[in-house]
Amino acid sequence: MNDRPTLEDIRRAPKVLLHDHLDGGVRPATIVDLARDTGYGDLPTTDADALRTWFEEASNSGSLERYLETFSHTVGVMQTVEALTRVAYECAEDLANDGIVYAEVRYAPEQHLRDGLSLEQVVEAVLDGFARGREDFGIRVGTLVTAMRHQARSMEIAELAVRYRDAGVVGFDIAGAEAGYPPTRHLDAFEYLQRENAHFTIHAGEGFGLPSIWQAIQWCGADRLGHGVRIIDDIEVEGGEARLGRLADYVRDKRIPLEMCPTSNIQTGAAKSIAEHPIGLLRRLSFRVTVNTDNRLMSGTTLSEEFAKLADAFGYGWDDLQWFTVNAMKSAFAPFNERLELINGVIKPGFAQLKWSGARPLA
Repeated sequence: MNDRPTLEDIRRAPKVLLHDHLDGGVRPATIVDLARDTGYGDLPTTDADALRTWFEEASNSGSLERYLETFSHTVGVMQTVEALTRVAYECAEDLANDGIVYAEVRYAPEQHLRDGLSLEQVVEAVLDGFARGREDFGIRVGTLVTAMRHQARSMEIAELAVRYRDAGVVGFDIAGAEAGYPPTRHLDAFEYLQRENAHFTIHAGEGFGLPSIWQAIQWCGADRLGHGVRIIDDIEVEGGEARLGRLADYVRDKRIPLEMCPTSNIQTGAAKSIAEHPIGLLRRLSFRVTVNTDNRLMSGTTLSEEFAKLADAFGYGWDDLQWFTVNAMKSAFAPFNERLELINGVIKPGFAQLKWSGARPLA
């Protein structure tokens, strides 16, 4: 039995990604191309390799607000139908090359209107790119349309999610700096989505603490928590024993999925290191933890690399990585039959093959 996952083997594993930002995973060479084509002149450099380094260094400040500033450049070049379609298509290719079989990729349509596109044109351009990506690379990608929590367009975006839910938009999200912008500011949008039987996740418990998580769940009715890392603040560990507060207990009991992004959490100051990331304790306590990339460009990462870092830090084997992956597929906003098909027909057989490769035959 091969129970020591290497990065190379992890790349071959059939993985699931729930928390990935379209504008946080653009290829540096594509940013340079699009800046030239669209006349965007604010890039810090037009050398693709130097630009990649700039993004990674600018994202390692330990501040969520500074981290979010880097997006002005990626969003800046994603203002045309052609640019959005290309970025989505390349995203599908990059995720497929990393062994991902199902992904949910999010973006904020309201950030792509600078050159005159309508919200509908933005959504349709992205859906077109992912549809082409599925055709060429076989990966299934659902999109989440995101409203910016410091703006006032959440109802418009929620209505957009419902309008396009049969065309590839699988859910809704709010994102942006948490402090000062609680999810309850957008309560009308969340109530509308619930009435429409629509799925949504909420960025909560990343840059702000337990009140953000509590509001997201108890006031807004979130299906999942984007990050949710600060739920650790409601858990006390003494003498190796963990005591859960009422909110943490509720999150675990209700199996509310946590979309954890280890490298990103370190960059924004939500965790000190991979080895000290709350994901280790939360996995041990059997919370519904999933592993994600957040922003592959800014964090200089892939889902395979996130898994490899966790395996090194916590000694995880194939069973652990499969557990995270099945958690993610169970928590996806895809239809039940599709989730079941991927879990039983793709994920479990794929992990079994990797786990048992190299095993000695029975005598």
